[in-house]
Amino acid sequence: MTLPLSRIGMVCPYGWDTPGGVQIHIKELAEYFIAKGHYVSVIAPVTDESSITEPWLVSAGRPLAVPFNGSIARVAFGPVATSRVRQWIASNNFDLLHLHQPEVPSLSLIACWSSQGPMVGTFHTAAAKQRTLVAAGPILEPVIEKLTARIAVSEMARTTLKEHFETDAVVIPNGIDSAKYSKAIKSDEYRGEPTIGFLGRFEEPRKGLDLLIKALPAILKVHPRAQVIVAGPGNADSFEKNLPSHVRNHLTFIGRLSEEEKANFLHSVDIYVAPNTGGESFGIILIEAMAAGASILASDIPAFVEVLQDGQYGTLFESEKPESLAREIIGMLNDAPARLMKSQAGLTAAARYDWTNVASEISDIYEVALAAGGGVSLGSESRPWKRFRTNE
Repeated sequence: MTLPLSRIGMVCPYGWDTPGGVQIHIKELAEYFIAKGHYVSVIAPVTDESSITEPWLVSAGRPLAVPFNGSIARVAFGPVATSRVRQWIASNNFDLLHLHQPEVPSLSLIACWSSQGPMVGTFHTAAAKQRTLVAAGPILEPVIEKLTARIAVSEMARTTLKEHFETDAVVIPNGIDSAKYSKAIKSDEYRGEPTIGFLGRFEEPRKGLDLLIKALPAILKVHPRAQVIVAGPGNADSFEKNLPSHVRNHLTFIGRLSEEEKANFLHSVDIYVAPNTGGESFGIILIEAMAAGASILASDIPAFVEVLQDGQYGTLFESEKPESLAREIIGMLNDAPARLMKSQAGLTAAARYDWTNVASEISDIYEVALAAGGGVSLGSESRPWKRFRTNE
């Protein structure tokens, strides 16, 4: 099918200026459809409105940090956010809305409550049945039912949706720009004897940097010059201060990376490690690492097992077991040909996730939703935030 030129509104529930997989997914999807000639506008919470560089991005106000799914989500919910979402809908004459994480109390939920017409929802979360979502079921289920079509980014996210709301979705994975990673170069900044790379919000326990640090002494016994390079946001000084010097001397914190720097980082390190302990529904960073030709070691949480196809495209270790992590790193460092074989297989497999394929599948869902006709208009619900609070 070929999607006719359309006016598409995308809603991001999480703070735009906080790095995360959902934000990157929305940004790259918006840019893809804009390049195809569609009109796209994205609304998101923004901490610093003066920092907005995308001409298609609209701020819904400052986000508030709240615990969610083992992490901290920066969301916007309340009268100011509701007013801005409704103004955005009223002024854009959208043919369709694409709402990300409409089950989270943030902008997508507000937009779904506030609108009538074609709406597509994408569900990114994979989690065991949670009390908060179960308790909010009577409020959220009518919202989920309003969606014209539903997408889950993985089988795990689809299962979560079915368990919480007894409804189904089409599985379409997150996408990547393969060309960006094919241009990656070996950078001396990320090379050593050898280098082990970590990328993520390292102060967040579920990202697993503590596990890698616990595994490091055993690794150093075999590879005494190994260096762990940590990329991503966080306070390195605070994190390092309690570490013994013999471990601290083998850690280098390099802060946040640009997209180009990230590709070079993944392409350059000897092993990229994803020691996450849970809370992941997909694992977009693994796809990016595969596209960069990285040798990957990841915990055997379900989302990573699915992406790496039970170890075909990277090596798996027992989640939350530093001794297993150390053993697999040593084995990988000692067997370069086996590492190369898996990284080549991963590089080939990553092509499936290029936006040319993923966005085409999303376009098909858009066409199904647009077949309902009528365009998007404001509904009668003007204060969904009050309704949600009343039922907490």
